[in-house]
Amino acid sequence: MRTLLAVFCSALLFAVAGHAQETYPSKSVRLIAAAAPGGNPDVLARMLAAKLADAFGRPFVVENIPGAGGVVAAEQVARAPADGHTLMLGDSGALAINVALNPKLSYQPLRDFTLITALAAVPTVLVTNPSLPATSLNDFVKEARARQLAYGSAGNGSVHHLTMAVFLARIGVEMLHVPYKGGTALVAAVLAGEVQSGWSGIPNVAAHIRAGKLRVLCISTAQRSASMPDVPACAELGHAGFDIATTIGLQAPAGVPREVVARLQAAVAKALREKDLAERMANLAMELRENGTEHYARFVREDIERYAAAVKAAGVKND
Repeated sequence: MRTLLAVFCSALLFAVAGHAQETYPSKSVRLIAAAAPGGNPDVLARMLAAKLADAFGRPFVVENIPGAGGVVAAEQVARAPADGHTLMLGDSGALAINVALNPKLSYQPLRDFTLITALAAVPTVLVTNPSLPATSLNDFVKEARARQLAYGSAGNGSVHHLTMAVFLARIGVEMLHVPYKGGTALVAAVLAGEVQSGWSGIPNVAAHIRAGKLRVLCISTAQRSASMPDVPACAELGHAGFDIATTIGLQAPAGVPREVVARLQAAVAKALREKDLAERMANLAMELRENGTEHYARFVREDIERYAAAVKAAGVKND
């Protein structure tokens, strides 16, 4: 009798759990963008939220939580209930760069998050103020070796900062680093001539490049970008192996049921294949990086190792 009762209870619990997963989400879902409004995670979060709301019939509400390169958002998500109703669009800043810069973080990505899927890789381009007499990357290196130049970034420890720091370490040159509060402020500083150069996301500088207000020298990834096919990769110009980009992915607190993760992965994969979203991502120079948990976890592990090596080689410190 006890055995039959135990079997019945187990079956009942399984049925209840299965029903809960089938009816996910049971309420609105918080989709936290680990960036300020207008940043790449925010833009992609809003595009994806609309698609997921249609797919699941529940609101996916985007909430911006900027600060400390994604750390503030990541800490909140890591502490949230593991029921799939709190998700995060975070990038390499929260999941790799800050881990490399600060080994005493309160969270560890591979331990404290369910890594649902990668979404997109976002390269940066090296831009200069046209007043700098450098029309190529080689000219830029010569100028930097001949005199003190300044470069801007979107903040200390940002991918913009780290990309330049790694590049300068490779060529054995020092430049003055001027951190700004975000990518928009960085671009404004280069336009105004406050600094001579900086690495920036393509959407922030494309119009200025077309207007001749900024000069673009190269892209940070190993291959050229479809959004700027005429801009050479840094690796093409004598800097083999130079390949730095921010990868944006979808995360949740550790322990989200596998069935919920599978449903989210399927919905995201479908959304990314839809023409309007794919075209919008391409216009924003976001290169598709769709995959599942296993592949994404392996990528995050490699990303942590990659940025740890870069931080060490470049001597970057989280001041």
